[in-house]
Amino acid sequence: MSKPSKDQMLLMYRKMVEIRQFEEAAGTLYQSGQLPGFLHLYIGEEATAVGVCVHLENDDYITSTHRGHGHLIAKGGKRSRMMAELFARTTGYCKGKGGSMHIADKETGILGANGVVGAGIPLAAGAALSAKLRGTKQVAVSFFGDGATNQGVFHETLNLAAVWELPVIFICENNRFGMGTPQREHQRVEDIAVRAPAYDMPGVTVDGNDVLKVYAEAAQAVQRARDGGGPTLLNCDTYRFRGHHIGDPGTSYRDREEVQQQEQQRDPIRRLAQVLIEEEGVSEEVLSALETELSKELDDALEFAKSSPEPLPEDALNDLYAGSIQP
Repeated sequence: MSKPSKDQMLLMYRKMVEIRQFEEAAGTLYQSGQLPGFLHLYIGEEATAVGVCVHLENDDYITSTHRGHGHLIAKGGKRSRMMAELFARTTGYCKGKGGSMHIADKETGILGANGVVGAGIPLAAGAALSAKLRGTKQVAVSFFGDGATNQGVFHETLNLAAVWELPVIFICENNRFGMGTPQREHQRVEDIAVRAPAYDMPGVTVDGNDVLKVYAEAAQAVQRARDGGGPTLLNCDTYRFRGHHIGDPGTSYRDREEVQQQEQQRDPIRRLAQVLIEEEGVSEEVLSALETELSKELDDALEFAKSSPEPLPEDALNDLYAGSIQP
């Protein structure tokens, strides 16, 4: 895969900034008591979602995790409707009923964030099977963390995806901690990609905080899936700059100096900015203007969310799907 063009790199920069701004704003709103529910921030991991989703078409599918805002924005989700969902307003993607961990939008192929560890993995395989049976060129991508690779459903799904040669890409966002447990304490393998050969599929490890490297590896995996070559496991070595959730300072189980070093040396936005400035001739003023533009858009999204109506009590029983038991 050739190096992305300057315009493609600017698009990826734009998407990463959109994610970072949204997450920083959401964190501030939550801490001030304006948002209900739980919040798991994606700050620091933006390169993985953007580097993968830039290769996807609107009708391709993704499944997400409890830390899903970045995936949704990278796939084309609107920050206004996402913010409305966080505020539990009727204009949100799930009419305020999904909250941060369960946003979905079938119009853009977002099959849902998911509060259950690893639960999106088989859903992506199901979407990929649907595409194969219908004879389309659609692909499905499943995002999940290192902890999910210990779940039985991870192994079952990779096995089946390989047997049926499904057009699915498995993206492990290895941020090195399952909640507060270091990877080295919950599995013996150091490189999660080595699990792929057990299912006769390619397994690749990449610097998940370098969007250009993610872009290159994801390009091959997506093209392989579209061409009928079957699934790929892509292990992205990344790092969350904040705690597991908004109430977790992340310093009781991580060395403070380690966190600071990651922020200073591996910030994916700063790294791409350096490439754009030094290799593509983009000025700092251009990047600054872009950030200002996106900040204004986020202000509009926030105003949209705050001014949107709250659900009525009787709405609680709408949009429910359950079978009835006959006596």
